[in-house]
Amino acid sequence: MSPMDEERINCLKELQQSIGCQFKNLAILNQALTHKSYANEAKDRNLFIEDNERLEFLGDAILSYIITEFIMEKFPEYTEGMLSRLRAHLVSETILASIASKNSLGNYLLLGKGEEISGGRSKKSILADCLEALFAGIYLDQGLDTVREFIIKNFHPYIEETTQKNFIPDFKSILQEYVQGKLNCTPIYRVTSQNGLDHEKIFEVKLTIDQTTYGIGEGRSKKEAEQKAAYHALKKMNIDGLDF
Repeated sequence: MSPMDEERINCLKELQQSIGCQFKNLAILNQALTHKSYANEAKDRNLFIEDNERLEFLGDAILSYIITEFIMEKFPEYTEGMLSRLRAHLVSETILASIASKNSLGNYLLLGKGEEISGGRSKKSILADCLEALFAGIYLDQGLDTVREFIIKNFHPYIEETTQKNFIPDFKSILQEYVQGKLNCTPIYRVTSQNGLDHEKIFEVKLTIDQTTYGIGEGRSKKEAEQKAAYHALKKMNIDGLDF
């Protein structure tokens, strides 16, 4: 762990107040903010200081799990490909660095002199890695529920912004526009089965175009099943640009 004097402790207290998260073990927070350049320079002084790379590794896994869980529940109509595309966008270096900047993490980083001079406090890669290390620190210090709440609070604006900008395509709308324009008819969706208890039903929807079946979709809601059926129909019709 990086050594902490009174000034450093006060800085970390300030950060905790800013992000709304109080650590039981301040050393974990300090490690999450320790870049490898700082730890490497410490070795020259015969000091062993642990950097944040291992925490970043854990934080990356935690983030992926929590974001996956959240978007699956929030968007039951999305296909696997749509969810993967959305998750990849949300956990990108650009968004991670943006969240880190909003929380002023760069101001609290421990950097080596060379990294400091080269503008390390504002580098996207360093900020993104630091944020993932912070997620791991919160998890180790306070558990999954606390880090889940922290992650969702920080990512929620980006999730809303992304979906409002139609980042994820509406396959039903794409299909309807294509079919009406090219075939002069309308896709018809029919629920062919629904199984399971009321709170966990699985719907199956058959999509027909001019009395021909083009797609069958299953989902936890009619909307999800219809989206999947439309997606399969578009793939069957070899419509370009559907790499989702």
